[in-house]
Amino acid sequence: MKRKFKNAKIYRNHSANEFIVENGKISEIGTNLPECDEEVDLKGKLVMPPYVDPHLHLDYVYTGRNDGGKVKSGTLFEGIERWHHIKKSQNIDDVKERALAGIREEMSHGVQYIRTHIDVTDPELTGLKAMLEIREELKENVTIQIVSFPQEGMYAYKNGYELVEEGLRLGADCVGGIPHFEWAREFGERSIHAIVDLAVKYDKMIDVHCDETDDIMSRFVELLNALVMIEGIGERTAASHACSFGSADNAYANRMIGLFKKSQINFITPPTENAYLQGRMDNYPKRRGLNRVKELLEAGINVCFAQDSINDPWYPLGNGNLMNVLDNGIHLTHLASYEEIERSFDLITYNGAKTMMIEDYGLEAGKSANFIVLNESDEFEAIRKRVDVLASVRNGEFLFRRSEPVYDIPLRI
Repeated sequence: MKRKFKNAKIYRNHSANEFIVENGKISEIGTNLPECDEEVDLKGKLVMPPYVDPHLHLDYVYTGRNDGGKVKSGTLFEGIERWHHIKKSQNIDDVKERALAGIREEMSHGVQYIRTHIDVTDPELTGLKAMLEIREELKENVTIQIVSFPQEGMYAYKNGYELVEEGLRLGADCVGGIPHFEWAREFGERSIHAIVDLAVKYDKMIDVHCDETDDIMSRFVELLNALVMIEGIGERTAASHACSFGSADNAYANRMIGLFKKSQINFITPPTENAYLQGRMDNYPKRRGLNRVKELLEAGINVCFAQDSINDPWYPLGNGNLMNVLDNGIHLTHLASYEEIERSFDLITYNGAKTMMIEDYGLEAGKSANFIVLNESDEFEAIRKRVDVLASVRNGEFLFRRSEPVYDIPLRI
């Protein structure tokens, strides 16, 4: 059956206003297309590729609700300590229940692609086993990539390296690490070498929690960038957070931006969580704690935004709504010109897809018919109003569709 979606405002392609879906693919896109078996009138609403969340911790979701997970100091290191105790009591059913709830929450806001960091510093690999099951169970409706991630350190945690490698053997898509949490710089550097070696050995992507600290001496991203540049795998690599780079001096930063561009490394910034966690040691002026997003984008380096946490020991809020993440991000990184705002949707769509190396993505003929419909017809107004997603479509079929909100009692003015 052919289905035509008409009267659409298509992101990045305003010359077209309709497209035809056949066998789960976009077969044609343009204007005045042939009539089809079924026609869906989108009433001038903005159509975009699905939101992409390239950095999320699904095994941590909702663990911030119990007494052991409630945030007090609001620091990264407090969160890791709290998680150390919480994870000892989890089982596969518990992880799956919470992770599925988090996925539903994200999908209800238009997300169809998720990269999740799963803690493997657990001899039983409970979270990883649960997530491998979920990835398979939900593959028709949501694309999930898994990072084999040593939350308590590849070397600070006993057998951390071996557990990361086992995670890759079991089917994780990416190698993770946390060099700034290792007990000494030497071990942090060793972990970066190990991450790159494992990625080459198992042909995996890389996604490192890199320099998630305000300490300007934390410069593991420099070593990561050099090693992936040597191996020619920069496009397959993401440096998540990279907060310290936002505090680095300009001479160092400018040199490194040139090297980042050369390697083609990707950067992932979770605006809400990093604004919440960083700057805790500052009095005033208090740093925002984010990477140099604006400067990286201006240099042509790929940057994307992410949710990171949904109510866990690091961050009590978060609900998988990337429109909220985007709104916070453009404020915190000064992406506030009209032109920047109108193109900022890239930060939660195309840029994230590039980071995750998703080739079958975008509103083009021949691509899978995966898209969302926003409750606005204009990019700028959609962001200004933080509009909701009215529909999410996967392979040409609705994952959900909702009506525009209406008043029971009209607004009086």
